[in-house]
Amino acid sequence: MLDRLYQRVLALSASRHAPWWLALVSFAEASFFPVPPDVVLVPMALARPGLAWRYAAICTAASVAGGALGYLIGYALFDQLAAPLLHAYHYDAAFARFQETYARWGLWVILVKGLTPIPYKIVTIASGAAKFDFAVFMAASAATRGARFFLVATLLHFYGDHVRVFIERRLTLVTSAIAVGVVGGFVLLRYL
Repeated sequence: MLDRLYQRVLALSASRHAPWWLALVSFAEASFFPVPPDVVLVPMALARPGLAWRYAAICTAASVAGGALGYLIGYALFDQLAAPLLHAYHYDAAFARFQETYARWGLWVILVKGLTPIPYKIVTIASGAAKFDFAVFMAASAATRGARFFLVATLLHFYGDHVRVFIERRLTLVTSAIAVGVVGGFVLLRYL
């Protein structure tokens, strides 16, 4: 079953509409969607390694734009939109701790959390809710998200065939590791 799903995702990743889906997922993930863009970026870069950096650029631009929406949610619509969203994900206590940390370490929080599996939407909403300097937020978001996506793209560009063979041989292990990483990010966020 996983092999068929993997082959289907690879086929869809090679379609002419795939960059639009990548942009949409990247934008949404930075403000409200729980699935990281790597789920789309990796198969696309594997399907067309020569376009990996283009895909990373799309991913970065859309993620930073989505981060601006997340910032707006936190800044202008926190009580109406963000508070229920954070509550739905059970992030209330984590968000309170995060705001305390933000008052002291804002820029470093953006830079570090943008590279981790911890959902980036928490950073974007918290930046707006904390009224963090928007220009600094956007610059830090571009730097950290770009670094993350271009690192993935570079590895896939140069080692894509090896990565593809590894994934195809150990698909269950890879999907399990991704699931553990996503769940681990949520757990870390909840208890840090």
